[in-house]
Amino acid sequence: MKKTHQSTDHSDVCSICYTRPNMPLVPPLNFAMIASGVYRSGHPNKQNFAFLRKLGLKTILYFAIEDYPDEMQHFVKQEDIQVFQYRTEGNKEPFSEVNHKDITHALVKLLDKRCHPILIHCLKGKHRIGCLVGCLRRIQNWSMTSIFDEYRRFAGTKVLADQEFIEMFDRTLVPYDPTYKPAWLQD
Repeated sequence: MKKTHQSTDHSDVCSICYTRPNMPLVPPLNFAMIASGVYRSGHPNKQNFAFLRKLGLKTILYFAIEDYPDEMQHFVKQEDIQVFQYRTEGNKEPFSEVNHKDITHALVKLLDKRCHPILIHCLKGKHRIGCLVGCLRRIQNWSMTSIFDEYRRFAGTKVLADQEFIEMFDRTLVPYDPTYKPAWLQD
């Protein structure tokens, strides 16, 4: 029986996107599943690409002022992932607040199963994403105690401005299409 030799030269494959078969999968900082097909994290980096590829992402919602680094731009283009960037700052008393329009737009995307699998992230996956997830939990009719408990697991002790934002958020103003709502969203 003749053995065939497989080349290990992968020079024709993008070095950022190629992963070796035995390479460990490394999730981004503060990664977690929010609901089926919906994930949260801090800013992904090159070491996280193989892990993200396994998720089969269709959409990323990115909450940060900064543009994606070149390697991340290349990755999302290579994987044909649609990215929505929200250039919003976090809630910082007394003058800075997450943009309500950005949160509402992001929630519409989260509540549209055509965008799934979807990743939402900011730089560390704590405060801005915590506010977004808290507002999603309001739509899911979670108790405020449970919402803030989940928020603190990721964000730690800085809660007052974010807590107020989540409490004051009017979930009835999120215009999602019931035809495309995910199975995990109850009316």
